[in-house]
This record gives sequence, C-alpha cells and structure tokens, in this order.
Amino acid sequence: MNQILIVEDDRKTANLIRLYLQQDGYLVQIAADGNEALDMAHSGQPDLILLDLMLPGLDGLEVCRVLRASGGKLSSVPIIILTARSTEDEVLRGLDLGADDYITKPFSPREVAARVRTVLRRVRKQETTGQPEINFGPLTVNLLRHEVRINDDIVHLTPKEFKLLETLAREPGRAFSRLELVERAFGYDYEGLERTVDAHIMNLRKKLARNDDDHNYVETVYGIGYRFSEPVENAV
Repeated sequence: MNQILIVEDDRKTANLIRLYLQQDGYLVQIAADGNEALDMAHSGQPDLILLDLMLPGLDGLEVCRVLRASGGKLSSVPIIILTARSTEDEVLRGLDLGADDYITKPFSPREVAARVRTVLRRVRKQETTGQPEINFGPLTVNLLRHEVRINDDIVHLTPKEFKLLETLAREPGRAFSRLELVERAFGYDYEGLERTVDAHIMNLRKKLARNDDDHNYVETVYGIGYRFSEPVENAV
C-alpha cells in the first residue's frame, strides 16, 4: 500500500485531500510546515509527496531542494507541487529543482487523486521495465537504482537529467523533439516547458563529459531536438 505525505499548512485543504486519497486506498500523513515535512519524510519514507509551495518556515521550493539532495529513496521520491502561484517562472523553478508534476490552486481533490494515480503508475512502469541496465561502452545506466556510471565512476545526475538520459538511451539514434522529451521524460502536457529541455541537456552533457570526454552521448539534431549516439565500439 502506497504512503502519501501531504505538505500543506491549510488544514481544511489537507484533510479534504487526505479523505479522497484514503478512499483510493493510500496511507496518508500530513505535515503543516517545511521542517515537519522533512522530519516526516525521513522517518516515514513516503512513496509520493504532495508539496505546497507557500509554507511557514521552510518554503516548498527549499523542501524540494533538500529532499533531492538528501540521497537514498528521498532523492527520487515523486513530488507533486501544489501552488497558488500560476506564473510560469514559479512552476519552472519547482520543476527544475526536481518536482515531477504540479497542480495550480484552486483545484478539485478529485484532480489531485487522479494526478497521484498517474505519477505512481508512471513510476511503477519505470520500475518494471524488465531491463535493469542500459550499457553503451563505458556508460552504464542502472534503471532500478537510478544510477549512472562511466568506467565505474558514479555520475551524479538530478532526477530530470536521469529521466532525459534514460529516455534518449532507450532508443539510440532516434531523434526526439523537445516536446517529446518533455512528455516522455517528465510526463507534462505543457508546451511552455520545452525551453527548459535545453538547459537540462546542457547540464547532462557537462556531467557526462566530465567523466568521459571521448564520447558525445547526446547529439543535437538541428531543427528537431536531440538523440542518443552510441560509442563507436558499441555500434553494430
């Protein structure tokens, strides 16, 4: 049974969401501020976190940043942002910090429950692909451990960078548009996020090159987007 942590200082909103999630069979906990959220996340190890941005003490963006930097399960736990801030910049900040999805207030608890199901279903699909590793020359992408190694050295990627690399490496040679990468790697239906792909790809390339400057794993396909290029010794 999946455990959900709701981080929301409005008790009425939190309890309403909890009611709907419990009806779906989830175990639900509530934290009312950022510090309590971090304590409960570390002690309870939830399977998904619903995170409000406007919190007393540590705000939601800082909570997200700390969780993603914490290591272990919490560094990749799915996070759905709940926000009254509807500007694109605020949404992008949360997603760039590693959030998996967002819902803008006001929202219906039924919508929240549907998003939770969608994100958890996507996570389960990734965990049950039956392909534990992708190997290309010195590069190994471990899908179960969410770990990337080059010549046995760990390459530290953010959750977004890992999802991009996984998406590209599963179909080497295929050109993906930026919109395809947003939808397939991040699961969003929001064209405004296309522009963030370039920044994530740039950071991904830098980190891969830091450990292996002999191979250009991610190539630009001009006018389209990006593709994964196998090392020569891997190509058939």
